[in-house]
Amino acid sequence: MTTQRVAARLNWRFLIAVLLWSIGLLTTVAAHEIRPAYLQIDQTGAQHYNVLWRTPLLSGARLPVALQFPGDVRNFREPAERQFPDSLVERRIIETSDGLAGKRIEFRGLQATITDVIVRVKMLDGSVTTTLVHPSQPWIDIEIAAGPLQVAKTFVMQGIDHILFGFDHLLFVLALLLIARDLRALFFTVTAFTLAHSITLSLATLGFVNVPMPPVEAAIALSILLLAGEILRIRNGRPSLTAKRPWVVAFAFGLLHGLGFAGALSQLSLPPGDIPLALLFFNIGVEIGQLLFIAVILAIVASARVLRFPPLLGRSAFAITTYAIGTVASFWFIERVTGFLA
Repeated sequence: MTTQRVAARLNWRFLIAVLLWSIGLLTTVAAHEIRPAYLQIDQTGAQHYNVLWRTPLLSGARLPVALQFPGDVRNFREPAERQFPDSLVERRIIETSDGLAGKRIEFRGLQATITDVIVRVKMLDGSVTTTLVHPSQPWIDIEIAAGPLQVAKTFVMQGIDHILFGFDHLLFVLALLLIARDLRALFFTVTAFTLAHSITLSLATLGFVNVPMPPVEAAIALSILLLAGEILRIRNGRPSLTAKRPWVVAFAFGLLHGLGFAGALSQLSLPPGDIPLALLFFNIGVEIGQLLFIAVILAIVASARVLRFPPLLGRSAFAITTYAIGTVASFWFIERVTGFLA
């Protein structure tokens, strides 16, 4: 078999793989749909606890997860539900004769989802524990106290999960990688993006900026679409600010993406005292996830160079990836605009 035929076969296989990936994103993934549930338990007396149970609405449907307390826990005040556009909030007061410390709370049905649960427990003595519960282990054993390292781990993992499952942010970072001409330009571009989204993430989470999330989500999709267009302009040799100063564009759009990151924290309804610590470690988690993604992409590029694929395949892969980014971003933009206009 000739080299040309091998290249052609590899080209078509790559094309099919990218198209399947794009279709999978369009039909099974909605960015920011993987939001965590949130359970807050505040001890108010020797036997009584206030309970807030917040579950996300996924494409308008209720999360199929039921909160189950131990058998000796009773409702002192029956659950009262309130529905918001993106979540369902249940409040109740429970009582138990010997307290919750050392007991297990289960999240029935969580194992069949891809949703995590952030659990915050505040005891009467002022001690606070914050834990991240995964579907692989859908329960939590209530501890008496936990150190700051446990809180840090919880929000770092939440930040990593948010960026790695926030496909719109990953597509934006991928577009930045395609625009950067060399490692130096990539460093300044990614740094500008990080600085910008850290600024708006902090301002929005601390309450200095308040912007409705649906328009922000639509604008984030539009920013990805615009970057895809800029990639094509650069490839065709047309003048572009993005080609000359990619970090300027990354900073401008990064301010927008930071508002999207802030939406993930705002949905948790954290007490004001927990927000600074949550903000710090959530942002660290976002950066870790972003760096992991960049490292994987650079490793793939390096492997392709070592294997010395035909130049035609490399050019085709670049073009297909750009059009795939633009196609998915277009779908998200139309979906989100029609969603909040409706």
